[in-house]
Amino acid sequence: MTQLRGGVARTSDFDGTRLTVARRLRAMSKADLARAVDVTPTAVAQYEKGTRPAQAVLAQICLVLGMPREFFGAGAPLALLPASAAHFRSLRSTSSKAREQVLAYGELSLRLVDLLGEYVELPVVNLPDLELPRDLSIPVIEEAAMQVRSLWGVPTGPLPSVVQLLEAHGVIVLRLPEKADRRVDALSTWAGDRPLVFLNPGKGDRARSRFDAAHELGHLLLHPDTEPGSKVVEQQANAFAAELLMPRDEIVDQLPQRIDWPTFHELKRYWGVSLRALVYRAHRLGRLSNASYRRANQQLAQWGVPEPGSLGPSESPQLLGRAKVLLVDNGIDFDAVLAQGRLSVEMTHEVITAGTQDRLRVDVG
Repeated sequence: MTQLRGGVARTSDFDGTRLTVARRLRAMSKADLARAVDVTPTAVAQYEKGTRPAQAVLAQICLVLGMPREFFGAGAPLALLPASAAHFRSLRSTSSKAREQVLAYGELSLRLVDLLGEYVELPVVNLPDLELPRDLSIPVIEEAAMQVRSLWGVPTGPLPSVVQLLEAHGVIVLRLPEKADRRVDALSTWAGDRPLVFLNPGKGDRARSRFDAAHELGHLLLHPDTEPGSKVVEQQANAFAAELLMPRDEIVDQLPQRIDWPTFHELKRYWGVSLRALVYRAHRLGRLSNASYRRANQQLAQWGVPEPGSLGPSESPQLLGRAKVLLVDNGIDFDAVLAQGRLSVEMTHEVITAGTQDRLRVDVG
């Protein structure tokens, strides 16, 4: 076997892209990994281009990154998700390492979805193809939200579960991994075969999780080719979420024309949204004056987060967990499926660790 500088040797049983994913999953730069395994950053770059490390170096890489040797084998390629295609809510406050860590988690999640899809009939991707003008005005955005409710057959009134609605139409919804930087908020991307939405597990609030999920759906539909991160783009996604969760024609006459907290609390329980979202909606729809809106926000600031009147725990994604249960119940060796896709048990457990409070039917094919 021909040796190369940096202690490397070429072989077909090594996938450099998987090293890239594993390194980013642990929030390490090439230089970080190089120092940890005592090679140069150039050598790490060579490995990620497909040049196999020497056996001793590869063993060190497995130890440092916490991945079994089999994970880095060829034959089960992973598709990288570019950061430029992901709508990070808090883009400016998070490091590139933190963003890449979440994207790597998404890349492994989509690989798991592909594997499960070979055995379990997952919901097909069914996102409406909306014809939108270049300039997205508030009326255009609200009309888009109403089209989604109509095309998906959503009845009038509040949505029972936003997360379940997304999962039922082929969106993979996951909670951010526990090890992720807590400054990374909800995000979405559609650079792979399926749209992917991440929710922040740290919020633990049903109203906020519902709005976050609706907000990310707005990004997927309104901004497929839009540069992420701008305040305008985030405001547009908020407007979409507000109309999806609280349709103008249904809620406008319910909103008080003065600061009436008992009524706002009642509406919070009915629509499943936060007091802050309701106050903002009331102001946007002309029910609250500027002065009343300022006073309401001052009161909300005094209450802080979490605001009073909790609706319970956040909505929890459960599609992948249910798919695993169906697979195992039908006598399929789940560990063998993971081995086929060169996925580690530990990582897979992190991916499918989600609640199963809401039932979503997933048929075994």
